[in-house]
Amino acid sequence: MASISTRNLKSLPDVDTLKALLQSLAVLDSIMSPDEWDMRYFSFNSKWGRGEEMGSMRNGSGDDFFAIFNRNGCFLKGFFHESPMTPYRENPPSIWKGLLDDVPNAFASALVEPAFSMSDVTFCIWRLNGEKAWSTGQIKFPRSADPDGSCYLLRLLDGKPKTYQGFADDYYETEVPIESVQYIYRHLPLTNAIVESLNPDATLKMISKDLKEIGYVGKSAK
Repeated sequence: MASISTRNLKSLPDVDTLKALLQSLAVLDSIMSPDEWDMRYFSFNSKWGRGEEMGSMRNGSGDDFFAIFNRNGCFLKGFFHESPMTPYRENPPSIWKGLLDDVPNAFASALVEPAFSMSDVTFCIWRLNGEKAWSTGQIKFPRSADPDGSCYLLRLLDGKPKTYQGFADDYYETEVPIESVQYIYRHLPLTNAIVESLNPDATLKMISKDLKEIGYVGKSAK
């Protein structure tokens, strides 16, 4: 199966599933790095704004994405600084033609949100509730394997626990048990045993504030 990118969004989960996935990723990173927030890739704020939730990824190298969830659906903006489509390919910087032209009015507030740094953007996608697929602007891509960096930045959003396990094994330099990742991907109630299986130096109490901000609510097993 082809990797997720703006040229292939079929494998990107729907809006509700993506939100739950970003919450799970934020919980996992909270456990893996409870004391060093700056070391985390993923975060999620379930009370970002009135009627809004926000998930994000920052890799510490200047690359990021932000996903805003509201009553209309989801808007996701990404920036990969080495992309051929970076605004900084020119002086003065300019956003790639067509990138933001077709963004629905339902997400207009995201386009002027200071925290998203919309002047730093190489791709954006959106999906309104009720739509069957994700959308992008009408863009002519430069010749490149990953012209806007979306393949690289969205690679952990395939919904597969093994994908996060591979990332965490490498990034945190420790073996991460797949069963614990699967447990959190299913949004089951967290226990100290699950937390400590991922990080022996972490406890449920240590991440309780994060869990509240993320809005992670354990569901009953089916």
